[in-house]
Amino acid sequence: MLYILHGQDDFSLAQALEKMKGEVGGPATLAVSTINLEGQEITPEQLKTVAETVPFLTEKRLVIVKGLLGRFEPQDRRPRQKGTVRAADRQNEYKPFGVCLSTIPESTILVLVDGKISNRNPLFRELAAKAVVKNFSPPRRDELQNWVRKRVAEEGGSISPGAVNLLTRLVGNNLWTMASEINKLVLFVSDRRIEEDDVKKVVSHTQQSSVFAMVDAILEFKVEAGERLLQEQLLREPPAYLLFMLARQVQLVVRARELRSQGKTKTEIQNRLGLAPFALDRTLEQAGKYSLPRLKEVYRHLLETDLRIKTGKYDGELALNILVAELCSGAKRKLAPNFTG
Repeated sequence: MLYILHGQDDFSLAQALEKMKGEVGGPATLAVSTINLEGQEITPEQLKTVAETVPFLTEKRLVIVKGLLGRFEPQDRRPRQKGTVRAADRQNEYKPFGVCLSTIPESTILVLVDGKISNRNPLFRELAAKAVVKNFSPPRRDELQNWVRKRVAEEGGSISPGAVNLLTRLVGNNLWTMASEINKLVLFVSDRRIEEDDVKKVVSHTQQSSVFAMVDAILEFKVEAGERLLQEQLLREPPAYLLFMLARQVQLVVRARELRSQGKTKTEIQNRLGLAPFALDRTLEQAGKYSLPRLKEVYRHLLETDLRIKTGKYDGELALNILVAELCSGAKRKLAPNFTG
């Protein structure tokens, strides 16, 4: 069976993927039946071999391929990114993948996981009719408020309409952050309803401010500040979540630069990025402060660190310490930030 999970709401996507894993079996079953592949690097022959391998000691094999569809995403006139396929070659190179993914044995559950994918993507168009496709878009205002109410109820709490409005305005539609803030609020109020005053007391900008400060320290080669902020954050958050927040912020800064260069207003940029006012102001500040080459270099290192953790080369805390040390190293000063933009 073939599934395609894609979209910018990676929280809901991750939950859907975890649900699929739970349907395959428990931790012991998943350990021997799950294969994770990097779609930017795999060949059609390798994918075919993995997909057709007979399960060992289990009824099903779960094969998760991340980034394969994005490899064939049309790039328009933007500079081609590392790992993407040239437009002239894309017309033919996606076809072998389309062929091997059209004949998946019943014993294999193959899931393609990606970010936002356009309908012009040739591999997506080839596979969409043969797969179960789920698109995860960031929730809009009404959807977000409904999501908050449901999440609070799932955590065993209740919340007033005013608190819902304030919470969504402060946090925005980043569901990772929203879920974390809801957990804190439910614990804070114990058995009573969450009110606006509770949101004001509990939901602060402290954590987000620390992420902004870490990004500043890394981009400005401030070793001591970067390492201190990292250790402070590791006391509160797991390495995987912290790495996600850093990568997300750098990505938001790059997107904010692009939108501003297109002449978009502040309101338009806020709507596109789905940020709360405080986060928007800090993101725009960073977008005007740092050069695009430096931002791209940092983002590349963040992705490499993510790969090191997922492949087991380093544990999360060690990988983050190495990341900050490398990016803040004086040897990197040839990539110093351009404060003139």
